[in-house]
This record gives sequence, C-alpha cells and structure tokens, in this order.
Amino acid sequence: MSRWPADYRVELEAFWRSHHEAWRRSDLNQREYCESHGLPLKRFGNWRAKFKQEPEAPQKVLYRRGGGLRHMSKWARHMSNEVSPPKPDPAKTVAGRRTFSDAEKQRILDEASQPGVTLSQIARRYGIYRRLLFRWKEELRPKQLMAPADPVFAPVQITDAASVVEAPTTAAPPVIVERSAPGIEIEFP
Repeated sequence: MSRWPADYRVELEAFWRSHHEAWRRSDLNQREYCESHGLPLKRFGNWRAKFKQEPEAPQKVLYRRGGGLRHMSKWARHMSNEVSPPKPDPAKTVAGRRTFSDAEKQRILDEASQPGVTLSQIARRYGIYRRLLFRWKEELRPKQLMAPADPVFAPVQITDAASVVEAPTTAAPPVIVERSAPGIEIEFP
C-alpha cells in the first residue's frame, strides 16, 4: 500500500511527467535543467527511470474541462522555482555559451553578497552554477590582494657575547639563559 493518497500520486506523476517532457524538449542536461527549475536531481532521475520503463504508448492528449493545470498550481509552485532565468542574448553567446562582461559579473556578485540572499537563489535567477559565482569572485578580486607582498627584511646586528653592553636599568633587566648547544639568539625590543 502506498503512503500517498491516489489523487496526490496522480498529480505528482503528472508534475514529474510534465517536467520530464519539458527537459526532453530543452537543450539542457539533467543537472542544468534541475538546477534551473529548483528540482532535486536524484528525484528527477528516479522518475525518469520509471518513465523509461513504461512501454511507448500512442500519444493521446486529454484536457480538463476547465482548461489548464490549475489543479496542480499549488504543487507546481512548491516544487519548481517561480523565478525563471533570463533569456540569453544571442549576441552574447559563443558556441552556445553565454558570456558575461566584468561589469555584469560584478553586479551579480554584489547582488549575491546582500544580506539574506543565498548563492543558490542568485545562481537560479541567472541560470548559472553556484561554483561559477565562486570562480568570478576569485577572478575579480583586486590584483594587489592576489599578489604576494614583497619580502621585508628586518635589520639584524650580530654582536659577540663578550662585547654586549648593558642597557640602562629603566626597563626590566634582560634574562640571560645559558645554553649548552651553540645557537642564535634574537632579541626584539
């Protein structure tokens, strides 16, 4: 016996079937489709496997009398992302990939750094991967932060232990530690 009521199972199957058909019509792979619609990839794959096992039936389209899928609207809002990613500008694509200028990248990163906003939300809004946001953050970091600083040498004075002159006694007297092994002792003021 299933743990879901029959009417809910029917709606759930219809929801996943519609997403599966939309994915097949799109030019996205499963992961990209799921990320752009806010769907769990594992669940999408499970439903896809279930649909693949079904025998190919002749296409018969049934419509509800009221038209549309209003009866599924609460599940569709719950299961999918309401914000659709912006349509890519054909002028900004290179071999099927979208390109973003540095100014656009910076604007998206500024939007992602706002309080209460998650990287996942921003990535879904623009139809990109979260890890791409991290890559952009590294690329756009100021060059002076990325370059290692020039080494700075501290002046060192080497003196013989016998020729050390006592400092005035206004400060705490230095502590002299006798060591049996030879070594280097550095005192910082």
